[in-house]
Amino acid sequence: MSDTLVIGMQELCEVVDLPAAFVIEIVEHGILEPQGRRPDEWRFDSASLSVAKRAVKLHHELQLEWDGVALALNLLEELERARAENRMLRQRLGRFLD
Repeated sequence: MSDTLVIGMQELCEVVDLPAAFVIEIVEHGILEPQGRRPDEWRFDSASLSVAKRAVKLHHELQLEWDGVALALNLLEELERARAENRMLRQRLGRFLD
C-alpha cells in the first residue's frame, strides 16, 4: 500500500455503506486486496476505498452479482489503460506531424 490513508474493516464498511459480510465477499472475488490476514486485521488504502465505492455503485445500479462486478471492474481498468496508451501514442505522433 503506497497511499497514506489507511482504514480498517469497520471504517470501510461505514464509508461504503456495506455490511462486513459483503466486504468479505468482495475480497473473496479479488475486487479488494487488503493488508492483513483476517478481516479484523484488514487495512485498506485510499485506492481500495475508491475501488470499493465503484464496486458498490456497479452492484447497486446495475444489480450485478460480485463476480460480475469483478469482471466489469477489470474491463473498465483495461479500457482506462487502453485510453491512456492511446493518448500517449497520439502525443508522440503529434510531435512528428507538427
